[in-house]
Amino acid sequence: MAAAKILKRKRFQALNPLSSAKPQKKTHQKIEEDEEYDDTHCEECGSGDNANELLLCDKCDLGFHLYCLRPILVSVPKDSWFCAACTQDKKLKKFPLVQTKIVDFFRIHRSSDLTQKPCKDIRKRRKSLVMSKKKRKLLAFNPTENPERRLEQMASLATALTTTGTKFSNYLTYVDGLAPRSANNPTLEDGGMQVLPKEDIDTLNLCKSMMERGEWPPLLVVFDPQEGFTVEADKPIKDLTIITEYTGDVDFLKNREHDDGDSMMTLISASDTSQSLVICPDKRGNIARYINGINNHSPEGRKKQNLKCVRFNVNGECRVLLIANRDIKKGERLYYDYNGLEQEYPTEHFV
Repeated sequence: MAAAKILKRKRFQALNPLSSAKPQKKTHQKIEEDEEYDDTHCEECGSGDNANELLLCDKCDLGFHLYCLRPILVSVPKDSWFCAACTQDKKLKKFPLVQTKIVDFFRIHRSSDLTQKPCKDIRKRRKSLVMSKKKRKLLAFNPTENPERRLEQMASLATALTTTGTKFSNYLTYVDGLAPRSANNPTLEDGGMQVLPKEDIDTLNLCKSMMERGEWPPLLVVFDPQEGFTVEADKPIKDLTIITEYTGDVDFLKNREHDDGDSMMTLISASDTSQSLVICPDKRGNIARYINGINNHSPEGRKKQNLKCVRFNVNGECRVLLIANRDIKKGERLYYDYNGLEQEYPTEHFV
């Protein structure tokens, strides 16, 4: 798995108050500007260091380090930005715990009854998958049997999607003006891409069909004041279980190099960078966009990883899967390494 390349853009950032450049003759206007920026510091940590990481509020002009904000910002927003004091934050408006509204929101098959327990034939199929674990085959998730709890899980995701203005989509989407479906060619991957075996494809399709019937993975989206929306296991999850597929709009990386989105995922890393693709879940996506990354610069941060992000060739199309890389306890938050083999994503400031 490779992280999306996100380039920071310059915006209304504070100048470095400790510039080492040689002194030059300054105009009266320049002197006033420098005096104004000399006092700029982070309201959270009090430091004026790392001025290129200081973000100024567009209303009060106070400064904040990107990494001191909670949730952390990984890049400078391209639009106006306001600090918490200048933003009239409203409490999260929870999605109504009403079956008909949830069915409509996630476009679940109308013939499905979310008050019923998971089908017996699916549980039987899942048991055979567990038996094949020794062969390192992927496992289908095991839905929560309590129908009311399943509704709560789905409502928690609907709340996050509604709050962030994201339309639910459980598949990759190809939109006019972005990358076409034909551009998603796994053979373009630099160094090649592993092919998902047929049995694992069947497991992936099983997970998709279960979700279309309202039998969802046992996950709960919660809001943390430090991490923002994040995801935790609502029941024990076994190693090698498919958690979800990373979905969203497919676009060329070259079109998104100056995008301030913090959830882009590499889809194809081609030797010809003009053919590299990313998944952008800002307009359409699923629960994957709310699963956080680890701080892979610290031993404690690396210990939190319980998922791996893997790109597969699935019937001639590149797909990104989040898979449990160990047994996960109920209540444990889900984390994966944003960087994989690369070290481009600024995870050193992650909680």
